[in-house]
Amino acid sequence: MTLLRDADLAAAFDRAARSYDTLVAANPGYHAHLRRSARRLGLPHGGSGTRVLDLGCGTGASTAALAAVLPGAEITAVDASAGMLERAAAKPWPDRVTFVHAPAERLTEAGVEGPFDAVFAAYLFRNAAAPDSVLTAVHDVLAPQGRLAVHDYTLSGRARDRTVWTVVCGGIVLPVATALGDGRLYRHLWRSVVEFDTADEFAGRVRAAGFDCVRVLPLPGWQTGITHTVVGRRAGTDTATGR
Repeated sequence: MTLLRDADLAAAFDRAARSYDTLVAANPGYHAHLRRSARRLGLPHGGSGTRVLDLGCGTGASTAALAAVLPGAEITAVDASAGMLERAAAKPWPDRVTFVHAPAERLTEAGVEGPFDAVFAAYLFRNAAAPDSVLTAVHDVLAPQGRLAVHDYTLSGRARDRTVWTVVCGGIVLPVATALGDGRLYRHLWRSVVEFDTADEFAGRVRAAGFDCVRVLPLPGWQTGITHTVVGRRAGTDTATGR
């Protein structure tokens, strides 16, 4: 099976949108981990007065995490899948949350313009055909010293963690997803993780895109060594402060 990309991947997410939240709810710690990664952005005062971009918001789980952790932030949530975005937008949200249909590489074409104080990207980069182009787009919409948090299945590089991921996918995720009619997407999920960067490799990719203070932070529970938060800061001087 080849990996799904671009329009094919968006269409697969469109079809899976109806059952996505059900599968997510069966993942222990899924929502708590997203909130932990959102806190790792390190925005002070509950994000008061800040603009945050939720890139690849899906059905809104990452948006909900940001809204809970950063009650003072203005959140723009973006996704390339119209079906996932429709599910997200149909949920109750405060006025400070806005949803936009757009691929991550073409934000400005959809009217998503910076500067943002922070970008949060959950389960996005391994699905991108050109992850470096997405990092460039993120860099361009961030304010100088703006913060990035990437939350994703990025393996540690240890054989044990790769095995656990494969066993969980083969024994639990794929049978359930196949029964729901979404097996193709979740076979892509398994393969996209094992073929993408390790967490340290992705951190190197982030540094090469012009970010500093890059760190790889683990998440607890069964996903230790499987899911990480990679945080960084756009390098450069804030012309307003000179810092």
